[in-house]
Amino acid sequence: MTTLTEALASAARLGLDRLDAQILLLHALGRSPHDRAWLIAHDADVLPEAAQTVWTALLQRRQAGEPVAYLLGHKAFFGLDLQVGPGVLVPRPDTETLVEWALSLLPTDAAPAQPTRVLDLGTGSGAIALALGTHAPQAELTATDASEAALAQARANGQRLGLPVRWRLGHWLDAVPGERFHLIVSNPPYIAEADPHLAALTHEPLSALTAGPDGLDDIRHLVATAPGALHPGGWLLLEHGYDQAAAVRALLSDRGFETVSSRTDLAGIERCTGGRWPLAR
Repeated sequence: MTTLTEALASAARLGLDRLDAQILLLHALGRSPHDRAWLIAHDADVLPEAAQTVWTALLQRRQAGEPVAYLLGHKAFFGLDLQVGPGVLVPRPDTETLVEWALSLLPTDAAPAQPTRVLDLGTGSGAIALALGTHAPQAELTATDASEAALAQARANGQRLGLPVRWRLGHWLDAVPGERFHLIVSNPPYIAEADPHLAALTHEPLSALTAGPDGLDDIRHLVATAPGALHPGGWLLLEHGYDQAAAVRALLSDRGFETVSSRTDLAGIERCTGGRWPLAR
C-alpha cells in the first residue's frame, strides 16, 4: 500500500516539480487542484487502488514532458478556467499582461455610442478573447485561428462560459477580409526555429510557437498588414519574446505607428509591445 506522502516522494525521485506532483495527485484522487491543504493534512492516507492506476499514468506522461494542463484538461487564465488539450497552446501567465493593456484601452461605458470592435488573432484556446469578453462585455469581439482544432476548442470554451465571441477560421487577417477594428491583439508565434528551449515544448503545436530564424516572421507580417484592418486611431498590441521588445518597437515605428511602447510582465520583462495607427495619414 502507498501513502500520499510516499506517492509524492516517488514523483520527486522522478524529478517532477513538487507543485505539479501535488496537483496531479489531487487530480488522481478526484479532488480540486486547490485542495493542497487537504493533501498535507491527509499525508498518511493510503492511495486507493483506482487512484493509484491514474496516478501512475499521470506520472509517466508528465515525465515524458506532457504539460500539466493537458493532463488535467484545463488551465486557469485571468480568472477563467479554460479547457485545453493537445493541438492548443497552453495559456501562460505572461499573456495576462497583454489582456490588462488591452482592457485599459477599451471604453468603460456600459452602452457606448459605437461598439468597440476588437480582434484577437491566433486565439488558440480563446484565452485572450474570452478574458476581454468577461471584463469588457461592451466590446464586440472577433477571434481567429488557422487551426480548426484550436478554433473548436476556443468555441467550446466560449459556449461553456456563455461569452459572445465571433469565431473565424483563417490565416491571420485572411480570416476577416475587408473588416476594420479599433483594437487588434495577438500572441503570435515568436520563438526562433533553432531555440534550444523548444525541446521542452514538444507536446505543444510547433506552428503556435516558432516563426522563422529569429522568431519575428509572424510579427513582421502582422505589423505590415494590421494597418489595413485598423480604424484610424486603432491600436495593435503584440506579445513577444523576452528579448524582442526593441526589435518590435522598431518594426512598429518604421511602419508608421505612433505612441509605440512596451509593457512588462510580473518578472519585469518587456513582454508586450504596441502602437496606435495615426488618426490621419
